[in-house]
Amino acid sequence: MMSMSELVTGSSLKEFFKSILGEVIRRQRVVIAEMTEFYLVNLLSEFAASDKLFSQEQEGRKDHEPLAVMYHRALQQDREERIRTLRRLGDVSLYKAGFFAGALQSSVVGPDYYIQMGGTAYGQVADLSPGAGFADVYRELCSKFRALVDVLEEISARGMVQGGPTGTLKVYETWVRTGSNKLERVLVDAGMLTPKGNLPN
Repeated sequence: MMSMSELVTGSSLKEFFKSILGEVIRRQRVVIAEMTEFYLVNLLSEFAASDKLFSQEQEGRKDHEPLAVMYHRALQQDREERIRTLRRLGDVSLYKAGFFAGALQSSVVGPDYYIQMGGTAYGQVADLSPGAGFADVYRELCSKFRALVDVLEEISARGMVQGGPTGTLKVYETWVRTGSNKLERVLVDAGMLTPKGNLPN
């Protein structure tokens, strides 16, 4: 199965995410600052381009660590390192909770754990760097974390549906299990469901 970065290549990756992110946040009526949107576009582009979120080490970072271990490590670090680790914890939590929401539903640690840990991490980054230009971005990422997870979940579902029948089936199975309105809308838009949630004839 092709990865997101193989479907959208090079410099167009950021343009692709800017377009789809703008469309989904408007549809879900999520209001975020332009700088926060810029941050999210870069975050999505980085993860899509790397395709190494779950590798043993990515540029020296240990993204496979449990969130609690990453958080504990941050508490032992000096201020600059702590900011970097907490920001990474927030980024990984947001990405996983949004793009892997269906898988997290059946895992030992559900999406609420990622939402709690990620929101807390971004809030602490904002507190540790109150004078920095991005402090407001981290504050907004903290306060709207759950809404942004919903945005990323819809973006993920749209990508899966466009990827072919296997992805569409996964979105359908998650929708059957959760009854999610946003996933229903994705399936309706793809012609897989009628607007009342029934399979087309």
